[in-house]
Order: sequence, then structure tokens, then C-alpha cells
Amino acid sequence: MTANQDTMIPALLAAKKAKDMSFADLGAKLGRDEVWVASLFYRQATASADEAIQLGELLDLDAATIAALQEFPTKGSLDPVIPTDPLIYRFYEIMQVYGMPLKDVIQEKFGDGIMSAIDFTLQVDKEENPAGDRVKITMCGKFLAYKKW
Repeated sequence: MTANQDTMIPALLAAKKAKDMSFADLGAKLGRDEVWVASLFYRQATASADEAIQLGELLDLDAATIAALQEFPTKGSLDPVIPTDPLIYRFYEIMQVYGMPLKDVIQEKFGDGIMSAIDFTLQVDKEENPAGDRVKITMCGKFLAYKKW
């Protein structure tokens, strides 16, 4: 495997598949959440040296890839257009429909500010339901108030 950015994501995914491991499996081995591990694969997170080495051992990664996993990535991976992947589009749709209501409710409760995506966790759970299984997504971010000066 090489650390070329154009090939790194597919190569990491192929290595995971070859070892028949899920993101949850890898997260358990690394002591990290499965969503964080997936974000590392998609170059949206940075691994520590120990995490990169451990992942390298689990997936038989070469030294260049292990080193690349420790580099600071450029955040944000979606093009500045409406996403076409149906699942990702639904998040876009959720923000189009509920974005302003969420903003108003958050600001009513906390004041003028934002939810951090830096001091942040994201959890994906499956809730079984006789009418069809449900996707439960929990976002937890620190509130950051806008300062006055």
C-alpha cells in the first residue's frame, strides 16, 4: 500500500475488507469509536504514532501509510455541490429542512453561538423496530458562545 492521497482511502478500505474487520472491530482494538476510525480512513482525522502503528499491524500497512495516517488532513471531503449519494444526501436534506429550526432551538437554550465540531463526538446506533430498524445518530458538541468585544 502507498500513502498517495488518491489511492490511500481505497487501499485502507481494501485492507480492512481483506482482514474481514469492521470499523467497530478496529475501534475496539484501538480503543476508539468506530466513527472516529472511519474518519481516519477517509482522511478526516489524525492518528497518534501508537494508533497508526497498531492499525498498521492489524491491516499489514506499509511504513509510508502508517506515517501518512499521522499527518494533519484537510478537513471536509464533500464537493461544494449537493451530494448525490442517497445516504449522504439525506443528511443534506435534514439540514435543509431542520437546520434553521435546530439553530433556533440551540440558541434559545444556549445563547448566540455554535456547536463545536472539534470538541465533538458522534455515535451511530441501530434500534430494532418492528416497523423497520431505525438509525440513531447522537451528536455531542461543546457549545461555543460568540464573544463580544
